[in-house]
Amino acid sequence: AMLDPDRGLSLTIARVVQRLQGSSLHSQLERQARVSLHKPEIKLESLKEDIKDFLKTSGWEKKLQNAVYSELNVFPSPCHPAAPPEHIKEPLAYMRKAQGSWEKRILKSLNSMSTELNIPLAQKRPVNEQKELLNKWNEMGTDEPNLSLFRPVYAPKDFLEVLMNLRNPNYENGEQPSFRNHLGLIQVPLKVKDIPELKEDFSELGLNIGQLGIDDSAQVPPEFFENEHVRVGQKVLAEQDSAAAQQYVRQGCPTALRADLWALILNISNQPEDILYYEQLKSNVIQHDLLVDSLIYKDVKLTASNDDYYFVFEDYLYQVLLCFSRDTSVLEHFTYSSATPPKSYIRGKLGMEEYAVFYPPNVNYNSFILSVAPLCFLYHEPSKLYQIFREMYVRFFFRLHSISSHPSGIVSLCLLFETLLQTHLPQLFYHLREIGAQPLRISFKWMVRAFSGYLATDQLLLLWDRILGYNSLEILA
Repeated sequence: AMLDPDRGLSLTIARVVQRLQGSSLHSQLERQARVSLHKPEIKLESLKEDIKDFLKTSGWEKKLQNAVYSELNVFPSPCHPAAPPEHIKEPLAYMRKAQGSWEKRILKSLNSMSTELNIPLAQKRPVNEQKELLNKWNEMGTDEPNLSLFRPVYAPKDFLEVLMNLRNPNYENGEQPSFRNHLGLIQVPLKVKDIPELKEDFSELGLNIGQLGIDDSAQVPPEFFENEHVRVGQKVLAEQDSAAAQQYVRQGCPTALRADLWALILNISNQPEDILYYEQLKSNVIQHDLLVDSLIYKDVKLTASNDDYYFVFEDYLYQVLLCFSRDTSVLEHFTYSSATPPKSYIRGKLGMEEYAVFYPPNVNYNSFILSVAPLCFLYHEPSKLYQIFREMYVRFFFRLHSISSHPSGIVSLCLLFETLLQTHLPQLFYHLREIGAQPLRISFKWMVRAFSGYLATDQLLLLWDRILGYNSLEILA
């Protein structure tokens, strides 16, 4: 049910206030306000206004704006108060059901591996192992454990099979003629955008607007567009305004400014408490050995070590991914994702809730590695690299691995790709279909990895500029 705008706005405000109340920004603002009381320009008779002015001129108001903007970007718009919580996660029952059974399948695969190899899902490392791991934390890639027994939890083609078999039960009996013309592999009637709608949403990609990565090429005297674009970028950074940065990167980011602009859009400043949090995750990795660690290890060896660009970052990849697999704060994104955090039980205590552990918070290993690797080109400080990756994951990448009706979800992206191709390149579409090479089978692995591992890094980063700029994954399709 739609809310009337005022009601929706007040709900949104209440939610943002509630989310920011426990944050470190909230306590910093309180501290600043207290400090300001001793300043001569703060008068008792105009206390409230004077403190507001102080927070504005000292830059704290900007930080608050960025935090609010970040919340609005991540969380969905509020539902009707009477809507059950699962509707916030995913309004379509058949999608929720499909996501649920996919999760069960993944967990079953993990559990059976645990049983076959007789390796517990999680165990404490012996002290000597802890010391050893700590010593080689920055060179984990030199290890060559035997991982031949470990197998990937699932391959992209398994996931595609599941998506191809999705059906909306309401449509099965009544033929719905308009949708039946869709000859692609995805058979669910979701609303996806057509070219006029995409033109409107992605207007900054119009042919009359300069794009970094294209218009700084040799045909155009590059200094016209590029120098001006860099100058504007520096100004946006000086202003420290997340919303302006997000608008700016829609035309691409100058290489020298990208790391700072992305951090500004994602509202990441690498405060002391963030560094501390990362260190806590690291000590958790050192103390506990998870079955997943071996899967991550094997994946990094298979993907990054064989990649000409990424093998130099092998150690960073282990650090980020091992920490990520322990990070329970990532579980927050399950409040607006169709997925449910996987649970396992300590041996012999199956079904007893007090023995349940979320395990592991994050399951889609095989595509993770390639979504961390490009970020290593931008961030060389592990805790910052970690935060950027985590934020990219909870805003965007999780949608590529879960079944939902969200416009940036992988099902919508597949459908959008097939619809665009069938509408605008029908001969190619029919030709591929005739020879048994359905177009989606070719492009699925590109989209599910957001093109990481397929595009050269400089091009990949220009593509990801646009994902951040439009707060959407639709551009992948």
